Amino acid sequence: MSTIQRASADGGRAVDIAYQSIRIQILSGERPGGEWLREDELAAHIGVSRTPVREALRRLAAEGLVTHEPNRGVQVHRWTTEDLKEVFGLRSLLEPWGCALAAVRGKADLTLLQDLAEKMDAAAEGPSPDFEALTDLNNRFHGTILAASGSRRVQALVSSVVEVPLVWRTFSRYSPAELRRSLAHHHELVDALRANDPAWAESIMRAHVQSAWISMRRQAEKTDTP
Repeated sequence: MSTIQRASADGGRAVDIAYQSIRIQILSGERPGGEWLREDELAAHIGVSRTPVREALRRLAAEGLVTHEPNRGVQVHRWTTEDLKEVFGLRSLLEPWGCALAAVRGKADLTLLQDLAEKMDAAAEGPSPDFEALTDLNNRFHGTILAASGSRRVQALVSSVVEVPLVWRTFSRYSPAELRRSLAHHHELVDALRANDPAWAESIMRAHVQSAWISMRRQAEKTDTP
């Protein structure tokens, strides 16, 4: 590999590192909506130069996670009720379809899905549910179903709209009754996939996504922002 090629490869890795680091900070809530992102501060925090940080911010802007404000800089996108309405609207179309495809194909890992559903039940027990564990298990549960759909496009499209900060923290906004209903949906989804019934699987996933939106909307409207 030539010196130029090595420099290009090293630069590409630095951009990837910066992109992943900033993205995780945004999705975890460490960088909340409305926060201004300074290239020099991010570069020092991540341990790279400002150039890969600048490119990483361009990628994040293309995903809608940050916005460029002329003459002001880059700001973490502040998710509004209308943003969330759009996100859940897209999910209500894409995820039920992906779930129906998974039911038809009959290749979902039912043992894994059942295990994840039971672990979510355990994480929700007690007066203080483990929301971090619930979020991770839920992402794996939904990801497993979408992978079983056999459609990479569906997986990519859902991923692009689901991975926004407030959607990651949906569980913390549920009432106890809403949380129990969501967990029950997971078990019924496993049953529908086991029965290879696309209509059943699709209807439960649609109800699951819609009930999540109702919970999010109620909380968002209290403050007029998510």
